[in-house]
Amino acid sequence: QVQLVESGGGLVQAGGSLRLSCAASGRTFSRSAMGWFRQAPGKEREFVAAISSSAGVTYYPNSVKGRFTISRDNAKNTVYLQMNSLKPEDTAVYYCAAALSVTAIATMSPAVDSWGQGTQVTVSS
Repeated sequence: QVQLVESGGGLVQAGGSLRLSCAASGRTFSRSAMGWFRQAPGKEREFVAAISSSAGVTYYPNSVKGRFTISRDNAKNTVYLQMNSLKPEDTAVYYCAAALSVTAIATMSPAVDSWGQGTQVTVSS
């Protein structure tokens, strides 16, 4: 497993930007696929972005494609989520996650074996 700590959440106006960070320790970070999920009050957790261990493959759902960008710095054991053109419906707790397969993250498979504690993102209209 990987220990994950998110940061960078906060309050932003619609149309604004935020960058989330997730610092990892434990299993070799460079071998782990990483991803972001979010959960709004009263809703199920949903997939937001995934990146392969080498950063060669990324996945996004249509709801964030073109607005969000996932990236990673293996030298710093950190994964990022750049969020632009934020909308009120992006308001949620955002969670960082790790797995050995990027497909596992993109499909929200039980193989996702590591989760962060979450960081709140609130977008005001």
